[in-house]
Amino acid sequence: MSETVLVETHGDWLQITLNRPDKLNCLNEEMHLALRDALQRAHDQAARAVLITGAGRGFCAGQDLGDRRPGTADWPPDLQQTLNDYFNPNIKLITSLPAPVICAVNGVAAGAGASIALACDMVLAADSASFIQSFSKIGLVPDAGSSWILPRRVGIARAMGLALTATPLSAADAEAWGLIWKRYEDNALLPAAQALADQLASGPTAAFAATKMLMQHAAKTDLDTQLDHEARAQKSCAISLDYTEGVQAFLDKRTPRFTGE
Repeated sequence: MSETVLVETHGDWLQITLNRPDKLNCLNEEMHLALRDALQRAHDQAARAVLITGAGRGFCAGQDLGDRRPGTADWPPDLQQTLNDYFNPNIKLITSLPAPVICAVNGVAAGAGASIALACDMVLAADSASFIQSFSKIGLVPDAGSSWILPRRVGIARAMGLALTATPLSAADAEAWGLIWKRYEDNALLPAAQALADQLASGPTAAFAATKMLMQHAAKTDLDTQLDHEARAQKSCAISLDYTEGVQAFLDKRTPRFTGE
């Protein structure tokens, strides 16, 4: 297995660490494929939560541009194929995981690195973190889902400003704008993210999966249709053992013991 991505099992949840710290965890072909394997492992093992973070002083600075140089025989690269072969499958794996996916952004998240972070369900960031839509600096457009996610999180005006100017967005501003869930002091980030993963992995797994589905559908449907989606999801959750346990625990005035069934 590639050392560019590390996978640790913590009970019912997995921690995935991008591991090219000397390159600010820039993505190369090996790392794309290793991340895909790690995410597929989370799918296959039915992990009840997933935490993605980066090694060293940055989360991910995007694509490794050292792999491509103007003037060489393979210039210009086919970036449509690159996205379809490497970036987009990983974004789709993250968003299609039934389990909650947490991202702990420990430093810069630039370009596709920001896209990976923002594709996750809950984003936590260190005070030193920043989010940069760096694509325009090299004559490109936001990709790997950023053009879809950003306007929905922060509105079209702020999304356009971030994309056109490539201005770094601090963790404090990202929190204030609603781009992320919470920020923490640098040394508190990983413990907080791991505690959240523990909490979610002990929760009602089927209800979490249905909640993710509903939130994703809401971005592309009307209220009447969404009400129907909610009703079907609620019917499905109501026959789960976790619902029975949750109601019984409420009546017994105790903490529920969810099993994910």
